[in-house]
Amino acid sequence: MIKKELLSEEQISIILNRLACQLAENHGDFSETVLIGLQPRGLPVVNRLIRLLQEQGVENIQHGALDITFYRDDFRRRNSPLEPNRTRIEVLLENKRVVFVDDVLFTGRSVRAALDAIHSFGRPKEIELLVLIDRRFSRELPIQPDYTGKRVDSIASEKVLVKWKEEEGQNIVYLIRSENE
Repeated sequence: MIKKELLSEEQISIILNRLACQLAENHGDFSETVLIGLQPRGLPVVNRLIRLLQEQGVENIQHGALDITFYRDDFRRRNSPLEPNRTRIEVLLENKRVVFVDDVLFTGRSVRAALDAIHSFGRPKEIELLVLIDRRFSRELPIQPDYTGKRVDSIASEKVLVKWKEEEGQNIVYLIRSENE
């Protein structure tokens, strides 16, 4: 297995700061906006963005976590059962601006599942997508991010691995491929 570093801890920090500034510019005081982390990999990203926005003086940021497990189109095709995460959305989304937050946008199927799942919580006025990494040439669905940390050109057999200090001991992003490719 060959690992190529895509983003260092410092680069991740710079990107997250830029994304937080873009969100603040487009959403003002966030009174009509809800940030939704897509479970499980979007939660570390959304939590960091909330912290950065609070450091900029934005208060009372409405946020939540959305489990898309049973909305995925492949959940019955797996060899082992999926373990659902816990959805935590404590605000009605009716006429709110919702920003989905995830670590990597690959095929777009997770976002499609999130679009299906979110309507159980009301009908948002608008839905945007923020991703740390956009694997732009691997899309199966016509889904594009509104906010992108870094665009990565990779082949389908490669994998983007995002590691967070709280879970894996370091903040780093790798592009991984097998040695025989």
